[in-house]
Amino acid sequence: MPDSAIRRPVPLHVVIVTLDNHLSGAAERAAARFAADDSGITIGFHAAADWDRGTGSLDRCIADIGRADIVIATMLFLDDHIRAVLPALTARREACAAMVGLMSGSEIVRLTRLGDYRMDKPASGPLALLKRLRGSAKPGASSGAGQMRMLRRLPKILRFIPGTAQDVRAYFLTLQYWLAGSDDNVVGMIQALAGRYAGHAVRAAAPHDYPEVGVYHPAIPGRIADRADALPGVGGSRGT
Repeated sequence: MPDSAIRRPVPLHVVIVTLDNHLSGAAERAAARFAADDSGITIGFHAAADWDRGTGSLDRCIADIGRADIVIATMLFLDDHIRAVLPALTARREACAAMVGLMSGSEIVRLTRLGDYRMDKPASGPLALLKRLRGSAKPGASSGAGQMRMLRRLPKILRFIPGTAQDVRAYFLTLQYWLAGSDDNVVGMIQALAGRYAGHAVRAAAPHDYPEVGVYHPAIPGRIADRADALPGVGGSRGT
């Protein structure tokens, strides 16, 4: 088959801007998996915690945002961090395939653009569901565990609502992937956004859920379970 007939993957650069480096390892391993698959997907990971160390990391982050096809900005709460990248994010918003602002200051979250879903528009319809996931100081407010249960249910509900609700569903799925930030979930998060908004022919696995409190054993399927009785027994053992 001539080289001209071989379908080359379309290059796609995904930029993740977040508070710290706790998922940098997962992002590096995801990038290695994409490179091994020859998918054309590359990842730029930038932590705001590095910007004040005089290493040029902020300049590299801003330059990377300027060439990103998909931008994921998350956990940017501090005013200094927001002001540092807000102009670059704003300038890139309409030029990239998708931009997602998660768990950040309102200036960052409002930049979210997923298809026809834009966070800077007045809240209506499915968008109002976002308010249910916001914290509250009032007595009787939803617990964090309750909010996580809702987060897992919402994509299943929104799946059956046409129109912009599908973009809202993509937002919640991105949040779900990020919060359970394993290697597989970082890969799935990028595949889901690339497939829906950048035209990449990739299929993303659903987010993997992990128990907040559980047990680990290498013999358990998946190595993690949420029940003690999932631990394998030792044949012939007797307590003393």
